[in-house]
Amino acid sequence: MNHVCIIAEAGVNHNGDFELAKKMVDVAKAAGVDYIKFQTFIPEKLVSKNAEKAQYQKDATGGTETQLQMLRRLTLSNENFIQLKEYCDSIGIEFISTPFDLESIDFLNEIGCNLWKVPSGEITNLPYLIKIAKTNKPVIMSTGMCTMEEIEEAIKVLKDNGTKDIKLLHCTTEYPTPYGDVNLNAMLALKEHFRVEVGYSDHTKGIEVPIAAVAMGATVIEKHFTLDRNMEGPDHKASLEMDELKKMVDSIRNIECALGTGEKKPTESEKKNIGIARKSIVAKRTIKKGEVLTEENITTKRPGNGISPMRWFEVVGMEAIRDFAEDEMIEL
Repeated sequence: MNHVCIIAEAGVNHNGDFELAKKMVDVAKAAGVDYIKFQTFIPEKLVSKNAEKAQYQKDATGGTETQLQMLRRLTLSNENFIQLKEYCDSIGIEFISTPFDLESIDFLNEIGCNLWKVPSGEITNLPYLIKIAKTNKPVIMSTGMCTMEEIEEAIKVLKDNGTKDIKLLHCTTEYPTPYGDVNLNAMLALKEHFRVEVGYSDHTKGIEVPIAAVAMGATVIEKHFTLDRNMEGPDHKASLEMDELKKMVDSIRNIECALGTGEKKPTESEKKNIGIARKSIVAKRTIKKGEVLTEENITTKRPGNGISPMRWFEVVGMEAIRDFAEDEMIEL
């Protein structure tokens, strides 16, 4: 049974508040995820001072401020991230954070992040990809907004500069993602084309799509969560609340278990029902010893611990070895 890696994306849903971020760690741990993921950035290194917010960000936080002004409110300090990683280590949940600038890559590498989660927006950022690759750490890369050619080029850059382990996440960069834009079959196209493990980074409102992705073969699931969807901030509306996150994790673990080995054979739990559910050849009416067995005097009925109906034409035409009462199993 393959273990599906579940990443709970805290992102910036802490709203720049360290105590909220710490509470999110507790929620992720209680939900049973493998990783909690934050976002590490220096606002001035991430966006220019004139960059507008995305429409979904304007819808959630208003349109009067710039993207830079918004991000300044949502960032945590390096010391905060060090404390968060130490706290995660102490309670047994893996800490990772997506870097959004070169300095943040250096910082997260120094504090011991064990893998990189490359966001969709950085796939066309050559200096970024080279710096990530030179750390020689595993990469999970989202592919929202990408063509196959862009993904192929990014993979080549990573491999040429030292990355050996790459997993791809199908993703739609819209918050929330309309179900009609999910295109979950594209995840399978990534797997077939690039011959790598694949997963899904979900921005839909519910939990159905990530669960379906696991049933289709996803080995990694990433999903935003929040302490309260009504909080102010750009990503809360497209995030799961605490009980929903736990429900998603439990459902994924159930599907993960249900997928099994792929070998078709009776399971231990169903073996006891074979005799009950299957049928045997029995006497349709009273049969005298020496009477020829025909389709007029024999039939098939439960239970199935007698002669199998698959031997029907072997039995028809034989003589009864003794008297049989109605419904009695035929013996040869």
